[in-house]
Amino acid sequence: MIRKAKLSDVKDIYKLIELFANKGEMLHRPLNDIYENLRDFYVHEENGVVMGACALHISWEDIGEIRSLAVSEEASGKGIGTILVNACLDEARSLDIPKIFALTYKPGFFEKVGFKPISKAALPHKIWGECVKCFKFPDCDEMAMMIEL
Repeated sequence: MIRKAKLSDVKDIYKLIELFANKGEMLHRPLNDIYENLRDFYVHEENGVVMGACALHISWEDIGEIRSLAVSEEASGKGIGTILVNACLDEARSLDIPKIFALTYKPGFFEKVGFKPISKAALPHKIWGECVKCFKFPDCDEMAMMIEL
């Protein structure tokens, strides 16, 4: 079941993100950041257990970002990531956000759901506000992807 995240999901979302961040497959996300941006998140729940999470963050007047996509290893390969991203894209359409980007280490996944590679320079400077806090800035090794809705 896909649903909007609740306060009771925050620690499970954090654990999912940390699992992959500790492997270098995504960036760490502080617990307080998840609380502050909880309304951005969708979760996939099975039998009361959060198996996946993904966020849609509004970045500017015409662009949003898919963030923090993580699916538990035991649920991997079942299409949960695609379902979560599509839930975020549906919300973006309902909000009339015309462009959605993602910074990712898994460009192949995002290509399968319709994103295309772009130059990071094509993204508005506004989105780099959080990037300057990252230990990898300015040498970001994530790939920029975008979909137009």
